[in-house]
Amino acid sequence: MAEHHTVGAGTLPAPTVFFLSDSTGITAETLGNTLLTQFPGHRLERRTIPFITTAEQARDVVALIDRVAAAGPQPIIFSTTVSQDIRAVLSQSQGQFFDLFDAHIGKLEQTLGSTANGKPGQAHGVGDAVRYQLRMAAVEYAIEHDDGQSLRALERAELILIAPSRCGKTPTTMYLALQHGILAANFPLVEEDFDTMTLPKPLLPFASKCFGLTSQPVRLSQIRQERRPGSNYASLNQCTFELRNAEDMYRTNNIPYVNSASMSVEEISATILQRI
Repeated sequence: MAEHHTVGAGTLPAPTVFFLSDSTGITAETLGNTLLTQFPGHRLERRTIPFITTAEQARDVVALIDRVAAAGPQPIIFSTTVSQDIRAVLSQSQGQFFDLFDAHIGKLEQTLGSTANGKPGQAHGVGDAVRYQLRMAAVEYAIEHDDGQSLRALERAELILIAPSRCGKTPTTMYLALQHGILAANFPLVEEDFDTMTLPKPLLPFASKCFGLTSQPVRLSQIRQERRPGSNYASLNQCTFELRNAEDMYRTNNIPYVNSASMSVEEISATILQRI
């Protein structure tokens, strides 16, 4: 059982949000947290309980939720469990129960003219073996081609992210690989690259695959200070210089780019996919 804590304003006990699933819990977390973003002023405690596959396990979860309910505010429950029997047990808890699965499955059955198979783990399992293998191959490719450490098979890349250090290249390529199966490489831009304002030589044949990231100088300096405090690398002047020149390079070479300073990895990735 994973626990996540959200810090916010207020002195009253924070309601506990439970994300319940018969699989990994990723879908319950994603959908539930998306709804919760509409209530940013609330302090919440988050708990994810995955792999609830038997009625006995479900009863243990209900007992936990009821103990939490007895000690403080009514818990909030987001559930994506597939089994009707398990859902029936979970819905008996003292929490406010939001069934993210049952709310829509009936309409889908009507629309598609067939019955749901009721098997858990379909969203994040290996049910689609071909797609799963493609995603894993993309992850391996992203690892090999992280930060320009390999130039092998760059022609296979569907995307090459370029940016100064610490602008978000690595997490973005990893997310695109894992979630979308995109063959994504990333390549750092260093001070020497700005002498001519042309793309680094290894990337010249693949300019059409390049996409740039930039940031805000203050934000980039803060991130770099965590890695190398007090260094020229992390100074505001250096960050300003690199970002200004990177953006000039993007414009000179017609490379699309996005400012990642205030964007999540998911937002950066979605923007890139939409733009390309």
